[in-house]
Amino acid sequence: MNKMINLIRNENMKLAHSISTWIMMGLLVIIIVIMGLISKFGDNTPPKNDWKENIITRNQSINESLANIDNIEMSKMEKDSLKDEVQTNEYRLKNDIQPIQWNSLWGFVEGIASMLISLIALFAIVMGGGIVANEFSGGTIKLLLIRPSKRWKILVSKYISVITYTFFMVLILLVVSFLIGGILFSFKGASAPFLTNSNGQINEVNMIVHIIQLCGLKCISLVMMVTLAFMISTVFRNSAMAIGIGVFLLTVGNGITMILSRFNWSKYILFSNTDLTQYSTGKPLVEGMTIEFSIIVLIVYFVIFNVISYIGFTKRDIVA
Repeated sequence: MNKMINLIRNENMKLAHSISTWIMMGLLVIIIVIMGLISKFGDNTPPKNDWKENIITRNQSINESLANIDNIEMSKMEKDSLKDEVQTNEYRLKNDIQPIQWNSLWGFVEGIASMLISLIALFAIVMGGGIVANEFSGGTIKLLLIRPSKRWKILVSKYISVITYTFFMVLILLVVSFLIGGILFSFKGASAPFLTNSNGQINEVNMIVHIIQLCGLKCISLVMMVTLAFMISTVFRNSAMAIGIGVFLLTVGNGITMILSRFNWSKYILFSNTDLTQYSTGKPLVEGMTIEFSIIVLIVYFVIFNVISYIGFTKRDIVA
C-alpha cells in the first residue's frame, strides 16, 4: 500500500510541476471570469421580473397543447413531461418559489458547470493521453521500471493521478463559478431550492446537492473519455494519437450518436450512455433505454478499456 501511495504521490508531483497543468487551470479560471462579466454586463435585455405571470402563461399554453393532443404529434413521454412541468409550476405559484434565473448565483453556477465540463474533458484527455506515452517518448519509462514496483501498480498510479486531476478541475470549476456568481449577482439567493418532480411527488432539493448531482452525472462522461485516451496512450505509446482520437470523439461522438439514434442497436454505443442526465429529463436518446442499462453498458466499456490498458502496458516489451 505504501508503495502505491508513493507512486501516486510521484505522479501528482509530476503533474504539479508541469507548466501545462497550471496553464489549463489558469485558462479555466479566466474563462469563468470572462463568462461571468459577459453575463453581467454584456446582455442589455431587461430581466423579466414578473415570473408568476410568465409561469401562468406557460401553463395555459401547455394545457391548450394537452387539450388538443389528438391534433399534435406527441409521445407519451413528452406528454408526461409537460404534465410534470404544469404541476411543478403550480407548486411554485402556491409556495412562491421563483425559478432559477440565468442572472442569479445558482443560474450562473449551473450554466457554467454545464458548459465548461466539456472544456475540462478536453484538458483531461490531454493529460490522460500523454501521461503514459510521454514516458516512452522522453525515455523516462526506464527510470520507472528500475524501481521495485510491479508494472500494474505503475499503470494504476498514473490512472488514479489523471482521474484525481480531473476531479480537482471540476472542484475548481464549482468553487470559482460560485464565488464569481456571488460577487456579480450577489449571494442573496443562495438558499433557493431546486424542485424535483418524481411520479407526481414534488420535493425541494438544496441547490448545492443539485449542482453536485448534476456534475456527478456529467463526470461519468469525463471518466470514460479519460479512460479511453489513457488506453490509447498505453497501447500505442503515442500522445498525439491518444489526444487526437480523444478530442475527435469528444467533438463528434454525441452528434454521430444522435444521427444513429433511430437504430435500436445504437443504444450499445458508448456515447449513447455517457450522459445520464437524459434520464432526469425523462427523454433517453434511444427509446427503451433505462438508467440501469446505461450503467451496465458503461461498466462493460470501462472494464474493456482498462483491461486493454493493462495488457498493453504489462504484457508487451516496454524497454525501447
